[in-house]
Amino acid sequence: MSEILTHPAAGFALLGVLLLILAGLYLRHVKLTTRTIINIALMLALTIILHQFRLFHMPQGGSVTAGAMVPLLLISYRYGPGIGALTGFLYGMINMMQDPFIVHPVQVLFDYPLPYMAMGLAGIWHKHLYLGTAVAFAARFACHFISGVVFFASYAPEGMNPALYSLVFNASYLLPEFIICCLLLKILPLQRLLSAMSGQH
Repeated sequence: MSEILTHPAAGFALLGVLLLILAGLYLRHVKLTTRTIINIALMLALTIILHQFRLFHMPQGGSVTAGAMVPLLLISYRYGPGIGALTGFLYGMINMMQDPFIVHPVQVLFDYPLPYMAMGLAGIWHKHLYLGTAVAFAARFACHFISGVVFFASYAPEGMNPALYSLVFNASYLLPEFIICCLLLKILPLQRLLSAMSGQH
């Protein structure tokens, strides 16, 4: 939180994104029922827990986890992209409070809320789970890639193109993370889980 206080513009940018999400939900007449809020809280808790099981951690950030994005994907499949984006935004804020690294207000957006909000895109293709998952991860990759090129080019080895460095660096952990999530989605009883989230038996 102290990082945000020293970068007030970042705080305003985050507030602006949150207001845009809420406005989108309002315009689409999406209501936050008690059950929806409970499921959001549950999926956030599961995401935080799964993120602690890191199979590999990159030196400059980024981890291969035990499928930490699966709960965010599930909430998107169940409630659609709007609620999925809101849940992703909330997780991005939690992730930022746990391990903040802020160099610019725009970088904050591309490294924290936007990559996890991208998981909400899976909800657009809720009948095609793997396509939705691929699109969500591609959007998350795009966010981290842009951040890497614009704000972390100095980390690239001498003589290496920053775009190539960002591509290789981010793909090295996001591709395994994507594969793990797809395997878990294949193994898990998805219909039963989604029905449970709806209160159906």
